[in-house]
Amino acid sequence: MIERYSLSPMREIWEDEFKFKKMLQVEILVCEALAKKRLIPKEAILRIKKKATFNIEKIKTIEEKTQHDVVAFINNLVESLGKDAQYLHMGLTSSDLLDTALGLQLKEASKILLLDLNKLKRVLAKKAVRYKDMICIGRTHGIHAEPITFGLKIALWYDEVNRNIKRLSLAKEQISIGKISGAVGTYANIDPDIEAYVCKKLGLKPASISNQIISRDIYANYLNTLAIIGASLEKFALEIRHLQRTEVREVEEPFRKGQKGSSAMPHKRNPVICERICGLARILRSYALAGMENIALWHERDISHSSVERIIIPDACILLDYMINKFIEVMQGLIIYPENMLANLVKTKGLIFSEKVLLELMKKGLLRPKAYDLVQRNAMKSWQENSDFKENLIKDREIRRYLSIEEIEKIFNLDYLLRHIGKIFKHLRL
Repeated sequence: MIERYSLSPMREIWEDEFKFKKMLQVEILVCEALAKKRLIPKEAILRIKKKATFNIEKIKTIEEKTQHDVVAFINNLVESLGKDAQYLHMGLTSSDLLDTALGLQLKEASKILLLDLNKLKRVLAKKAVRYKDMICIGRTHGIHAEPITFGLKIALWYDEVNRNIKRLSLAKEQISIGKISGAVGTYANIDPDIEAYVCKKLGLKPASISNQIISRDIYANYLNTLAIIGASLEKFALEIRHLQRTEVREVEEPFRKGQKGSSAMPHKRNPVICERICGLARILRSYALAGMENIALWHERDISHSSVERIIIPDACILLDYMINKFIEVMQGLIIYPENMLANLVKTKGLIFSEKVLLELMKKGLLRPKAYDLVQRNAMKSWQENSDFKENLIKDREIRRYLSIEEIEKIFNLDYLLRHIGKIFKHLRL
């Protein structure tokens, strides 16, 4: 269960109050544009701006009868405007309000998510630099590979967050659109200039073309962007989960005073936040799939997408906001165990230098298959006997035909393997 968490700015965007305010703003701007074209009296627009108001509870009551939310909204507005209500919704269809308001909601939601990601980026940058030279074992397939540094691992995450910022910035630009084109997108009863005026005033771009709605591939792309960001967070959280395992215990997510890990086992310190992030990433991916299912609609539009979007779009934005902030919390309070990193580094008794041995033998003129077999033979002996890899090499007469003891000793040098870490950080501008 997600604990109570302060997400009021994001949540407010998806409340009815915010949506209806934006819908009213669209209606007023349309009237304003019509007044400029002398299609409605200028005095009327002044009265509409002053008197137009809505009541959410009344809208809900009206909707029970009309079974149509926008009709209920318009009917409620009519109650506050008297005769000037005749100028409302002229030449518009419901989606002119809904999609344009949605563009405003998504634009504002994206601003919050971008702020979140930039905060996470700064936290990761700080941690990457701090642990730049903290040596730990790199793993492939879950098996010890070659040494890296913990800072390098975080620097990789930093770079991925940077890409996600670019992805979301582009998606924000693409989603910040509106449409005022009428029932099937032909501007049959409203001039395209009205759309241009309204969208400019709202800080949106007019859709290049629409039917009754803005094409849903645009929203599918946005949801896929959120899902990718969620998948990145899952990747980071999963790594922490692996590194927190008892057998590894190189890092640990924060464990608060008074926190309990298990109802049965008092010793447990579980990576519950990271597990939660991994779980919620699955929901974001399901929303992305639902968004793609919404692309194909009947003719100029049906409403099979509408009920889906009322759930997936607000929820995806709120979930991602939550996930980013929770991972920031994890990274800020991350507990590091450098002594365990060192212990794990030497656990395989030097096998992590096997590639360097292979390359040195090849420099001596051995073909790669032969050199590989010689190194693997000694590596397998180390695995099976839990013996020291370097000592096995020194004792191997065939190896000694090509490498002296001094040359073998020189191979087992961590600094050599990690000599380019500084260049990587410089490339990332960290």
